[in-house]
Amino acid sequence: MTEPVLTMSHISKTFGPVRALVDVSLTVYPGETHALMGENGAGKSTLMKILSGAHSPDPGGEIFVDGKPLPTGSPQVSKEYGIAVIYQELSLAPNLTVAQNIFLGGEAARAGIVNRAEMREGAQKLLDRLGLDFRPSTLVGSLSLGERQLVEIARAMSRDAKIIVMDEPTTSLSSRETDKLFDVIAGLKAAGVAVIYISHRMDEIYRLSDRCSVLRDGSYVGTLDRKELDADRLVKMMVGRDLSSFYKKDHTPTDTARDVVLEVEGLGDGRFVRDCSFQVHRGEVLGIAGLVGSGRTELLRLIFGADPAAEGRVLLEGREVTPKSPRQALDAGIAYLTEDRKGLGLFLDMTIRDNIGMAVAERDAGGLGRQNFAKARERAKKAVEALGIRTPSVRQTVGALSGGNQQKALLARLLEVQPRVLLLDEPTRGVDVGAKSEIYRLIDRLAQEGLAIVMVSSELPEIIGIADRCLVMRDGYIAGEVTAGPGAPINQEDIMFHSTGAVGEKQKERAG
Repeated sequence: MTEPVLTMSHISKTFGPVRALVDVSLTVYPGETHALMGENGAGKSTLMKILSGAHSPDPGGEIFVDGKPLPTGSPQVSKEYGIAVIYQELSLAPNLTVAQNIFLGGEAARAGIVNRAEMREGAQKLLDRLGLDFRPSTLVGSLSLGERQLVEIARAMSRDAKIIVMDEPTTSLSSRETDKLFDVIAGLKAAGVAVIYISHRMDEIYRLSDRCSVLRDGSYVGTLDRKELDADRLVKMMVGRDLSSFYKKDHTPTDTARDVVLEVEGLGDGRFVRDCSFQVHRGEVLGIAGLVGSGRTELLRLIFGADPAAEGRVLLEGREVTPKSPRQALDAGIAYLTEDRKGLGLFLDMTIRDNIGMAVAERDAGGLGRQNFAKARERAKKAVEALGIRTPSVRQTVGALSGGNQQKALLARLLEVQPRVLLLDEPTRGVDVGAKSEIYRLIDRLAQEGLAIVMVSSELPEIIGIADRCLVMRDGYIAGEVTAGPGAPINQEDIMFHSTGAVGEKQKERAG
């Protein structure tokens, strides 16, 4: 059997009283994609930071690269040993060219003068090898997020990386960019590069990984070969319990005309959304599915007044409210959870207390023009308890929370305005399986309490698991509606056929 390119043995790490890693061992072979899974806080990032030299392990652990011991605690030494880490927050300089970013810190120079021609030539060879069609002279700031990620990979290859760690690389990528990234990973494997792939997305793990290792609570749980990969088995390894009730759906929606809460009539913006009409009932979870670019997010933004509508109207319990701004939507009783919680939702450097109370701070002030900190603190404490936000204090900054707890803090803020309609855009994006289960239970509870919920999701099992029915968008239109049959869930194939426009062929096949 091929000798491992990486062996991490008995790695532990303690931060004060917190044991982040406990006796973790990991073996990775050349040319394999090794998935690393676990809930947020399981220790994945800490383990990779030790590998990259950003952290030093506690005494007793050892790391070997190609059989040679790796001195820990030095990012520069780790790079020299062929280790590259590509984080979710990319470390590129947007005002520099592709070639300058690839060779940043290792510029080709003669007599102290940077040789730009040699750098461009070297960058072009790397871009050709990766099958990329942008030029070395292109400014990185003009590239898409997916293209920037590929520049990071080119940088790693320029340093002859033997091991490339990718941390949630597809979180903000389109399906086309994701496919391109996967093609590049296949090329890296063929060249003998080991890829350690961190993701919460099961479909990616099935598609890419040769083996998958799981951490839980800082400890190593086990490793599965590709043929052993199974969703139930992986989830149980990650959370330590059987998640047979992973998708919580105890609510019973009403469907009589008098219980229509939200009505959308012919809504469109003239560009991305066209002539969309539907109703949502009290206590109902309405899913919206569709391929990337189908107009799902844009539709929610129109309903919320974040973008101007060119046609149509929005009615709330029979009364037209068509909001011209998010403030008007909130005042009417419509709340919106953005898919970009870090960029558009949360104030990461502010406390949990201030984030949760942001939407009602003016009301709490009681016209005095001064923030009521006591009321805000009590409000935040109740929300933390009700939503199960894991934090030592409401004075903790939101940026220090895990992705799942950040999402629950944002939901808590929206619920403080006591909405009648809740619009959720990718509510579980970037959170681990345990937090997903908790968010599903929260959505189910809110529906039981009578909230009308509209949920956009790219994960079809999520739509099928918790939605009562599903609208499918294509090219800005509502292409069809899929409902659950008697004793049967929403059909995933029907959603995909509506999404791709092949529903006619499907109907012919069934008729035959």
